[in-house]
Amino acid sequence: MTSTSEATRPLAGVRIVEISSFVAVPLAGMTLAQLGAEVTRVDPIGGAADYRRWPVTGEGESIYWAGLNKGKRSVAADVRSDEGRDLIKRLIASSGILITNVAGREWHSYETLKALRSDLIHVEVSGRADGGTGVDYTVNAGIGFPLVTGPAELATPVNHVLPAWDVACGLYTALAVVTALRHRDVTGEGQRIGIPLENVALATAGNLGFFTEVMVNGTARERIGNSVYGQYGQDFVSSDGVSFMVVALTGRHFRDLTELTGTTKAVAALAETLGADFSDEGQRFVHRDALSGLFAEWFTAHTGDEISAALSATSVLWERYRTFAEATTEDRVTDNPLFTSLDQPRIGSYLAPGLPISIDGQYSPAVASPALGDDTVAVLGEWLGLTADQVDGLVASGAVATGRAG
Repeated sequence: MTSTSEATRPLAGVRIVEISSFVAVPLAGMTLAQLGAEVTRVDPIGGAADYRRWPVTGEGESIYWAGLNKGKRSVAADVRSDEGRDLIKRLIASSGILITNVAGREWHSYETLKALRSDLIHVEVSGRADGGTGVDYTVNAGIGFPLVTGPAELATPVNHVLPAWDVACGLYTALAVVTALRHRDVTGEGQRIGIPLENVALATAGNLGFFTEVMVNGTARERIGNSVYGQYGQDFVSSDGVSFMVVALTGRHFRDLTELTGTTKAVAALAETLGADFSDEGQRFVHRDALSGLFAEWFTAHTGDEISAALSATSVLWERYRTFAEATTEDRVTDNPLFTSLDQPRIGSYLAPGLPISIDGQYSPAVASPALGDDTVAVLGEWLGLTADQVDGLVASGAVATGRAG
């Protein structure tokens, strides 16, 4: 029988080399590590571009870097020297899997590495399919989302703080590794996989209908503020200034909302006046402003606590708007098995999330991230069979670094 700990680590025994920075590939590597793989991140001596990225502690340690590299091992090597590159290539050949967003480097290209290991799995994330560069903010700007985000009356683009394409790209990268492993198990062959960040965004815009709407209907999406496109959803403010997001996706949700707000008769009269059928979600969306005007009176007459209690007794989808600071003090964090207490060197002790997937009812807990070069000696010994004297020689030559180099 498989134990619970084994069940939550289905990739145990798989070794992966990660050469990366920023969000997408570090997230992929962390996800694979949380699934049980042994992921070794290889960085230049002194750290990659994200090693000190904000947010940082008062001492300047990167909270960001620690958050996206939990459970990995760290090797620091001179990526500019032949000796350092040779060691990295040997590590990749030993593991058989590379994930990277450092695109276009001949020395760790698929062709170069395949000569060292024929069944190599090589997953490379790039900015654009044509080889051009791109990050979440620039990719998003070129697709259209910033021009449909924000208040309806605004004429300028609005960026959002969530790097959605990086996150999606990271999960696609992890999925690509798992499927390539399956392919290799069946055929004995490796795979070369390319994942352009822009393509992830383009595919999502197409899948969600943003592009198709223009191509088929000849109409483009417009800004609608905090409303929900094609459905009824709106934000409201209580008498004591608490903001709520309220969504009615189904007929039952909408009926409960009208009953709660005492507007059933008023909504029926409005429907008759407008010739609308509010059992149709599209009609609820079209006439959202008139409906919101009816509902708002009830919200402004009640406190936030009264509204929360009343909405909890209905099928309506809702939530209070909260800050990050407020969310971290609530049960969704403090009493959630996703989060466990983590003593993260350089950062401190805090509740940290593990893998947000339960397997047989269990979550894989968060594991501290390493400092740069923490595992250089161990990985070179375990993966390549180098002796302590050989590693010391590499350190002396500057090919690798150990501990908190830089």
